[in-house]
This record gives sequence, structure tokens and C-alpha cells, in this order.
Amino acid sequence: MKLLALMVALPLLTAFLLSVINSISTFAARWAGPVVLLVTAAIGLSAWPHLGDTPQAVQWGGFQAPLGITLYADQLALLFALAITIGALLLWPGRGEDRTEEHPDDHSRNRLRRASLALLLAGTGSGLALSGDLFNIYVFYELLTVVSYGLIAGRGTSGSFAATLRYLVISGFGAALALAGIALVYQAAGTLNLAQLAQLAPERLNNSQGFAAFVLMLIGFGVKAELFPVNFWVPEVYATASSRVSALLAGVVSKLALLIIMRLLILVFHQPEALTVLLVLGVLGVASGELAAWRARDVNRLLAFSSIGQLGVMFIALSIPGNAGVLAALAVAVHHLFLKPSMFLLAERWGGSIKGLAGAAKTSPLGAALFVLLALSLIGVPPLPGFWAKLLVIMPLLALDQPLYYFAAFIVLAAAALEANYLFRVVLTLYDKAPAATPHKAHATVDLATAVFLGAGLVAAVFMLAPLAERFDFIAAQATDVSTYIQTVAPLSLESGSVQ
Repeated sequence: MKLLALMVALPLLTAFLLSVINSISTFAARWAGPVVLLVTAAIGLSAWPHLGDTPQAVQWGGFQAPLGITLYADQLALLFALAITIGALLLWPGRGEDRTEEHPDDHSRNRLRRASLALLLAGTGSGLALSGDLFNIYVFYELLTVVSYGLIAGRGTSGSFAATLRYLVISGFGAALALAGIALVYQAAGTLNLAQLAQLAPERLNNSQGFAAFVLMLIGFGVKAELFPVNFWVPEVYATASSRVSALLAGVVSKLALLIIMRLLILVFHQPEALTVLLVLGVLGVASGELAAWRARDVNRLLAFSSIGQLGVMFIALSIPGNAGVLAALAVAVHHLFLKPSMFLLAERWGGSIKGLAGAAKTSPLGAALFVLLALSLIGVPPLPGFWAKLLVIMPLLALDQPLYYFAAFIVLAAAALEANYLFRVVLTLYDKAPAATPHKAHATVDLATAVFLGAGLVAAVFMLAPLAERFDFIAAQATDVSTYIQTVAPLSLESGSVQ
């Protein structure tokens, strides 16, 4: 299981060596990144069966927790580590991001830079998913943020630079809040190791200081999770970044931030007030995101606001106590992980005004049919996966028999109605027989093939609902088993009471 450390180390090492490889062979440099990501994904997939019975912990450097760097792998962590690795591979920087006016030397340097950033994204994302202490979570989170800046600004336009600057300011604000929350935790508990915090939390963090620390980290890490009210960077970034970058940020990176919050909620912060904060912010995120998407007249902005709404649903799901909340959030997150990147890839050639899409189905009939499938699943039309994901959220909300949870269920249903309205508006425009003012461009083969592949995964899920439901239920149960987490990571140091 020590090979799991290679999921972090290999992409990071290759990213820093890529310029050296390029000086020796441009062909090797071009293929080094995808090959390394394939190897990294193979390592993660080979480890998956071994995590069925019990999670595994790796003490990087040989030091026991809390002194060593702890990597904790259960199927939840490995799922998202694989998601960022495979996502970076499927959405590898391609020709669609090249600028035709570039000098050949600049073109080569920019392609090398984008490849390095994609590898750094995979390595830091895997580290974030597998980290077992707050210090390293913060370090990997900040590294991921810096990598995101480079990816967003990759197109080199004034719009992308402005969006990057806004994202930088908001992310810096969020990082400061997260660091303040971590400082409060350390002041109260004397450790940042999650296993030790899980043991100490009932005594030292189940108070007003612990709640304040949770809110600070929730807002801080929530910047990337598109949490209300620190999500106003989303429309500008997704409207100006390339489709592949938007797909990565919306589809995968946002889920890594959600995973951090999920871990903190399960292991450390057990106050009912923490669940209430998640519920309120989730409801506000759904309402604001879906209403803004309904008003949007631009495809990329529509998808960006829709993403905010879907992340809000995940926060509502996390507010449900116990295993049911983790299961619901996991189902919605995985569904969104397949669906939103596909939509952003289709929007690469369909960006701009929705009215300008009139008759676009004639140019790309496969792309239009795929968009219809994705829209139906996003709305929650049975038997597509989106229906079952929403059902896993709504049923526990109603079962809790509390007014605030009833209201949240109503908001989720109302959001589905809004989604149906604005997505069908796009579909009707695609199939409009009126001639377009400007000719439509066909989708790039690689973009369309990737979107079809992800869409096929949604269709396959329809025929695998029973085994998928069983697997998701197991992953949620394993993730919420706090005693197993403690014993897996550091049984000796915890039993000896080394934390003062």
C-alpha cells in the first residue's frame, strides 16, 4: 500500500522534470505526462480491491503520526484521487487551447507549461484527497490553488487575466480564513492529525471555539467548493477559461474541497450547529445559483451558475446526519463529476449567446443528442442517474421531519423545475429550424469523444444501479466509521495519550 504515495509523488516529480525531458526529446516530453497519469491511475486501481475490508494508512517518511506525513486511503479518498488523476488525463491540455497567433517557440513553451500544470493538478489533488492531517491538507490546498491560477490564465486574454485576479483575491481571503480555523483547532487540541482530532474532538472541540473553527474552515475551503457566499468568482472564471479547465475545476476540483469538508464534519465537528450552517448555506447556494442560471443568456455562464446550484445540493446532503447524508452527497458528487465536464466540453464550440445556438443540432447532431441526455439527467428524469441522486437527497430530508429540512427539500425540487426550464430552452434553440446568423462550428473530435465517453458512463449506470447503490452505501459506511479511522492511522500514539 506504500505505492499509494506514488499517486502524489510521480505526477509532481514529472511536472518538475518535464522541461529537462523536453530538452532531450520533445516527443518524450509530449507523452511523458499522459503515460505517468496512466501509471498513477493503474496504481490507484490496483489498490482499490485491498481497501474493501479495511482502510490503509501510510506514514510517509517512516515517522509515526503525528510527526510523519500521514496518507489515509479508504475507498472514498481513493475514489477522488482517481477522479483527479483520470480527469486530468481525459482533459489533458489539447489543441483547442492553442492560440493561432503564437510564435512556434511560444507555442512549444505554452504547451509544456500547460502539461506541467496538469501534472501538478493531479499530484496535488491526489495529495489533498489522501492527506490525513490538517497541515498537509492546507499545504496541498494552497498548491492546488496556485496551479489553478496558471490554468485559468492559460488563454492569455484580458478576460482570463481579470478572472484569475478575482479568483486570486477570493482564494487568498479563503486561505486566510482556513488558516485561522486551523490555528483555533491546534490551540484547542495541540495536534492537527485527523485521527487524533477525532479522538479529542468531543472533549476539546465540541464548544464555541470548535464551532468557530469549523465555520472559518468551511468558508475558507468552500471557495473551491463553490459555497455561498464565496462563489462569485465562478461565472467569470468558467466564462473565460478553456472548456477543459472549466471541466476540471467544476467537475473534479470542487469535489476535492467538498471531500475536505466532509472529513472535518465526520471526524472532528459533531455539533448540530455545524449541520445547520451547511444546510442554510446549501439552500442559499441552490437558490442563488439556479435563479442566476435561469436568467443567464450565455451558455458558459448558464453552466457556471448551474454548477453553483448543484454544489449547493451537495452541501444540503452533507447536512443530513449520519450515513444517509454522506451517501446522498457522494451520489450527487459522482453524478456531477460525469455530467458537468461533458457539458463544458460541448460548450467549447457552443459558447456565447444561447440565441446564437439556433440550428446548431444540424452541425453536430451527436453533440446535441448528448446535451439532451445530460440535461435530462441533470433535471432528474427517471431512470437516469440524476433522478436517483436527487431521490437520495430528498427522502432523508423529508424523513427528518423538521421544518428547515422540509424547506430544503422544497428548494431542491423547485431547483429541478428551474433546471428543466432553462435547459429545455437551450435544447429548443439547438433544434430550431431557423437559419443561424453565423455558421456553427462542429465540435473538436477529442472534445466530443471525451464527452461521449463520460455520457456513456451515465447510461451504463442506469443498468448498474443495484451494484452501484451497494458500493456507494459501503463507501459511505466506511467513511463514517470514525473508530476504524483512528485505529488505522495511529493506534499506538493515541493509546499512549501522547497528545497533551
